Order: sequence, then C-alpha cells, then structure tokens
Amino acid sequence: MKTKPHPLFVLYQWLVAFPVLLVLTILTAVFTIILSPVFPNAQFSYFPARWWGRFFCYLLFIKVKITGIEKLDPKKSYVIAANHQSIYDIFVVYGWLPMIFKWVMKAELRRIPLVGKACESAGHIFINRKNPVAAKKSLDRAEAQLRNGVSVVVFPEGTRTYTGQMGKFKKGAFRMAADLQLPIVPVTLRGCFERLPRNSFVVTPGLIEMIIHEPVEVKGYENEKQPELMQKLHDIIESAL
Repeated sequence: MKTKPHPLFVLYQWLVAFPVLLVLTILTAVFTIILSPVFPNAQFSYFPARWWGRFFCYLLFIKVKITGIEKLDPKKSYVIAANHQSIYDIFVVYGWLPMIFKWVMKAELRRIPLVGKACESAGHIFINRKNPVAAKKSLDRAEAQLRNGVSVVVFPEGTRTYTGQMGKFKKGAFRMAADLQLPIVPVTLRGCFERLPRNSFVVTPGLIEMIIHEPVEVKGYENEKQPELMQKLHDIIESAL
C-alpha cells in the first residue's frame, strides 16, 4: 500500500526541490544543445543529462539500487527494453545506465520548449505513432546509430502504466533488434510507480531498483517467431516485479 508523504515534505517539493530541478532542467537542455553537436556520442556530452537524472532522485530522497550492470559490455551495442512505470523511469535510466544510448520517444515530446531541442541535438529518436510511414523512417534512423557501443532504450509498452501492472509490448524494438541482429537487454524498473504514479505530481521518497537481466540473443526469433521473443522478454521483465 502506497503511503502518503509528510505534508512538510510536500511543501519542500514545491518550494525547494521543484524550482531547483526546473533550473537544472533548463541548464541541462542548454548544455546538451551546445555539447552534443561538438562531441556526438561522447560521455562528455552525456554528463549533464546523467547528473540531471540523478538530481531528480537525490533532491527528492529517492535511493536507486542497480543490479546486473556487469552483464553489459560497454563496447557492444544493445536494444535495451524496460517496463514503463513512471516518469522516474527516465531519470533512473539516464542517471545510472553507464553507456551511450538513444531514446525512442513519442513525437509529442519534441514540442517541449528546450527539452525537445536538446533531445533532438542528442540524437534521440522521435516516433510518430499516428503515421506508420514516419514511424518506420524514425526506426530506420535509430538503427543507423546503433554502432560501436551506442545502444537504444525502448519502453515496449509504449506508454506509462496506470496501475503498476505491465501492459502488452509493441513490435518496434524487436523488429529493430532482429534487423541488426543485436541482443536485447531486458531491464526491470521496480518502485518507480510507487514514487510517482501517472497523473500525480507528488513524489513519495523511497527506493527504486533497476535490475539488468542477461542479454537475449535474437537469432532464431526472426519473422513469425517474433511474438515468441516478445513474450519471453515480457516474462523476464515481469518476473522481477
């Protein structure tokens, strides 16, 4: 059962943490817009966003625990598939996944002032789900970047959960992995929903866990066997919730 944060902590969120995080968001966007074209796919240009994600946790007293990081080869490219519980999924992945990666994100996010431009500068991929042709072109651009240790992070459910339970997976990430014969890394995010559920603006301090599972090879799961691969990944991620 979700506990309500103390009223004094709620005041702290609105009067201290959120204003500070707004300023940090603006600064992060500006630095990303400046650095990404000069240092593309470099750890240096990812530094502002990485610490932006961490500060969203630190300032709101959220502890993050990571397990399985040793299963990733920093020189290898992956398709990383994670469940989508909350906006805090983004902060945790940005803050603690130690690799260069591109997000696959909704096209609507491009309209957010500064943030949309920063994401575009960093090479993240916007998907227009209402236009299948445009969506296919976006996935083709994502595939073109998956080289030399650059990975892609996808939420296969496509949107945040309303209940904390996992939804059905969409096919895009699995097609991408099959096309490039890249391993898929299932990642379970646990505790994000309890920290900040959908349609809430009040954060509850506590623990978030990011559990990185063994990479799954896609060979043998092409074409008609892709639904089998999708179900396998769904079961692995759900098993740690």
